Order: sequence, then C-alpha cells, then structure tokens
Amino acid sequence: RDFCLSRGLGDVYKRQEHKQMDIFSTQVLAKVVERLRTPPSFLLDTFFPNVQTSDKEEIFFDVTDSKPRISPFVSPLLPGKVVDGGGYQTKSFKPAYVKDKRRFDANIPYKRVAGEAIGGSLSPAQRYERALATHLKDQLDNLTRREEVMAAEILRTGKVIVSGDGYPAQTVDFGRDETLTKALSGSSTWETSGVNPIDNLEDWAIAIQDKAGVVAKTVVMDPQAWKIFRGNDIVQKYLDIRRGTNNSLSIDPALRSEDAKARYIGSIGDFDIWVYNDTYINDAGQTAKLLPEKMVLLGSREGLEGTRCYGAIHDEKANWTASRYFTKSWIEEDPSVRWLLLQSAPLVVPYRPNASMCVTIG
Repeated sequence: RDFCLSRGLGDVYKRQEHKQMDIFSTQVLAKVVERLRTPPSFLLDTFFPNVQTSDKEEIFFDVTDSKPRISPFVSPLLPGKVVDGGGYQTKSFKPAYVKDKRRFDANIPYKRVAGEAIGGSLSPAQRYERALATHLKDQLDNLTRREEVMAAEILRTGKVIVSGDGYPAQTVDFGRDETLTKALSGSSTWETSGVNPIDNLEDWAIAIQDKAGVVAKTVVMDPQAWKIFRGNDIVQKYLDIRRGTNNSLSIDPALRSEDAKARYIGSIGDFDIWVYNDTYINDAGQTAKLLPEKMVLLGSREGLEGTRCYGAIHDEKANWTASRYFTKSWIEEDPSVRWLLLQSAPLVVPYRPNASMCVTIG
C-alpha cells in the first residue's frame, strides 16, 4: 500500500508542487490507478495477453476457423484458380457493465488504519490517502479477478455466461468444437490401472492441431488432477521436474509470482505442466474454484490469440475515450459522504477458440 502511494499520489504531488491538489480529482485518480501494480492472473496472463478497446458499446471480434489448405495446381496457360479467403466470422456483443462503487465517510481520517501503530502515527490526510490507495487497488483486483473468472469459463466450455442486475443472462458462444470439451469415464479415467495419460495428452494435442492448425504445449491441471497424474507409473518415468533446465521455456515473471496461484511443475517432452489452484466469491456469495476438481486444460498460448476486450465507458467525464476502465469520485453534502466509482465493460475473447481443450479426467 505504501508503495502504491509513493508511486501514485507521490508522483503526482511532485508534478503539482506549490499547488493545492484534490487527490480525488479524475486526473489524479487516473494516474494513481495507472501506477498501481496489476494483480497476477494466471489464465489471463497465459492465454489472453492481448488488449483491445472500443469506443462503441458493442465489442466486435473475429473468430477464426483456419484450415490447413494448400495452393492449387493449374496449367501455366490457364487463369489462376480463385481460392475462398474465408476462415473467420465477425461477431459482436454488448458486454455487461462493471460498476464497483465505494463509500468514504467523514470519519475515515480519524480512525486508525490496519497496520498503523496503536495510538496513531499518521495524520488525517495520510489516512485518507492510504484509504484511497487501498480502495483503488481493491477495485482493480476485483476487476482483474472478474476477467480471470471469464477466462477460466471460456477455457473450460468454449463460451461464457454474462449476467448481472438489470442485465439478463446471455451466453457468448465462441464456437469451439464440441469434441474439445470432454469427460473421461469408465475404464478410460486416469485413475484406472493401465491408462497412459501421456498418450491422452498426445491425442488431445493432435485434436487441437487438426481443428485449429496450432501446436498446443501448455497443460494446466487442478491439484486433484495433478495428484492422479503424478501417481501414474508411466508419468513418473518420463516427467522432468528439473526446473530451470528446460531452455525452451521462458516463464513470465508475473507467472512465477506466488500471487499468481500457479506452480510450474515440469515437463514431459515439449508439454509444459502447471498446477493452478485459485478461488473466488461468486455472485451468489459462495466460494468457488476457477478450475473444478480433476480438470485438465490444454492449449496454445500464442495460437489461442486470447484478447481482453473493453467496450465504451458510459460516462461523460471519461470523454468517450476507449479504455479498460475509468474511475471517478464525487461528494454528497448531507450527510457528508464521498463516493469512489470504477467502471468497465469487459469481455474476454479467444480469437481462435479451437486452440484450447478441456477434459475432466475422472
């Protein structure tokens, strides 16, 4: 929190020397949020690294359906053969609107904040600044977590359900092939003696390559799937857990962070294996897992062409500019209350949806 203040409010203070500054002004809030550390989000960072903003309410995106065609042979004396240039569909969707609203009452400057020495060591102004930084960071964390939940649902099902107050539930179906979402049963589960999970991974990678034309090498498991996988005799023979010896793998520092809730386990051949275990509080107020038990994701990090898309901000003070989010603050006079609002219109999109696969292994 102190780091956020020094990088956010502190930097603005330096540029505003000798001027009285309102730390809740739109200009200052924008700079503070800009300098806040973006929280790690493993699935987003791994499969949806791209960002696209729109100044329209609708988000337009192309879903590709590339096929491994070859150039046609013709006689040099004949005209060239016309080849259909298709391969994608343009879709549009008006995303639900995120509005995270926080209340600041007039007593905040007079209450000791968490971590402050008993008896108080901060001035009222410092407590107000720290409360601002804390709430802004929490708003940004919550927005990122919402996007991470969307990413998990898309990787699991090939679609995402969007709903909220005043926004009837809508399903955005990205058209992933139905065979790329499956559940093993009977004698084919990984818990069954004699089953070779490595053969499964190879077969699933072939299926993805046949459907999307890309090579899938990234494997993500929940802890239960990993326990079953590592206990397999065949896997134990081939699993390489010598971390740092695989020169083909370049791990983003954000993915190494303990906050990312993911562990790089090792490799088998050119498959890089991760274990991911994270939870969130869903709209019903219950704790839910991003990856259900015994679930395995296989995908191509680059081939999925995952993109975080953002629609227009419905606020005059945002100047109708395309942005991931917009934050502002205002005061109600009686009783004295300050409000802090973060707004966004997000949708996570896999431009090549068949570049991922989800399997429940038991």
